[in-house]
Amino acid sequence: MEHGYGFYLDEYLRDVGLQVDNRREFIECPDSAGYLSAHLPVFDLAAGSVAAFASAIDRATVRNRPQVHDVGGNPRVDASSVHSSTGSARWKLDPQRIAASFTSDRLLRIGGQPVDAFSQYSGFFAARDGWLRTHGNYPHHRDRLLTILELAPGASKAEVAHRISARDAIEIEQAAAENGAIAVRVRTENEWRLSEQSAAARSAPLVSIRDRAAGAPRERPTRFRVLDLTRVIAGPVATRALALLGADVLRIDPPVIPEIEWQHLDTGQGKRSAVLDLKNADGLAIFRNLLGSADVLVTGYRPGAIESLIGQELPAHLIHGRVSAWGWDGPWADRRGFDSIVQAASGISFLEGVDKPGALPAQALDHATGYFLAAGIVDALTLRAQDGSGRDVDVALARTGARLLDAPGRNLHPDPPTAPGEDVVVTHGEVTTARPALAEFDDYPAPPHAWGTDQLTWFDRSP
Repeated sequence: MEHGYGFYLDEYLRDVGLQVDNRREFIECPDSAGYLSAHLPVFDLAAGSVAAFASAIDRATVRNRPQVHDVGGNPRVDASSVHSSTGSARWKLDPQRIAASFTSDRLLRIGGQPVDAFSQYSGFFAARDGWLRTHGNYPHHRDRLLTILELAPGASKAEVAHRISARDAIEIEQAAAENGAIAVRVRTENEWRLSEQSAAARSAPLVSIRDRAAGAPRERPTRFRVLDLTRVIAGPVATRALALLGADVLRIDPPVIPEIEWQHLDTGQGKRSAVLDLKNADGLAIFRNLLGSADVLVTGYRPGAIESLIGQELPAHLIHGRVSAWGWDGPWADRRGFDSIVQAASGISFLEGVDKPGALPAQALDHATGYFLAAGIVDALTLRAQDGSGRDVDVALARTGARLLDAPGRNLHPDPPTAPGEDVVVTHGEVTTARPALAEFDDYPAPPHAWGTDQLTWFDRSP
């Protein structure tokens, strides 16, 4: 079994039905230099996911050689410029750039000030029978958590800790699952491996690409259109990566659940952002019109939810990228979750802790899953150009976590992770963000801007 980024790249290629061949001749990755150091081989996961994305770009550009434009239509990067005389790209992965991208929330500055990634309602709490991990960053998740704990709105962190200490973690976990809150009992790796949900995650592909509808071959557009109905990290990282390639990415959010501002600024580069109520007849009509001319739809909804909402099947030509916490099989398939929650439930938190649960040096499950999803979408677009088939591309945080737990290269005594230097960030106005993980790109096509302020239209496809 191979160590390093190749473990994950090979897994990706096998799962999506591509030949594992000489891609290392064209993808070079130096030693990690201590970046993302942890007990588990986190840097290998990060580099492997970025390598999968680079390899997908290579397959697309060798066949199509598109001129990449920014979201305004201006030529930005000639995708063929990184190609060798043999036609394949020579990518050199930069460990520092990868680490910076994966720890972007820690490098983010707004007006020169860092952000606090977790609210007081998100964290590890000692329960009567062990540890509980909660997530209450969003107001609706916070309110549901306080409800199942039978606490009043605005309860303090001390009150939350006291109430959790008097109850069993498994009891709170079950109540959270039943009421749409987010909390899990922190498990050991062995406990997780014996669970049905672990078995489901390990048996499923890291990335799956499935034909949905056949049609006539379609020419791959130079500037493909992406509807982004995701939030938090994994989905937005995927669509930000697509924007790096010149995609016209339009993110749509419901007006009743605003995105957390810093979170949008951290992953909103190269995109436009608009608000639309799909439960309103007029809003639904606008969405259907956008969907009909989109090339890609990326969602974080449960299977069938979008089709049920719009009242029709997805267009035959559409590539539908889907991301979930736990996957689409197993007893937890319908449960909500985030990177920190998957780490806690799967044993990762105990592996990275000392006297109490800890965490990976980055929200690596989220970021890596995002790059794997972006790779799958690019490969699906390349396949669609050949046979005209729309495809579903599925990823899940728990599936990515399962590969991390199964991968070789654990370190029993890791050194503290090396911090990225100052040259891996870029500042636009008041906002400082990490540069792209792929060092061939100096910056994203456009800096992030205010959430929900753009028009619900596509850019013209013509250069």
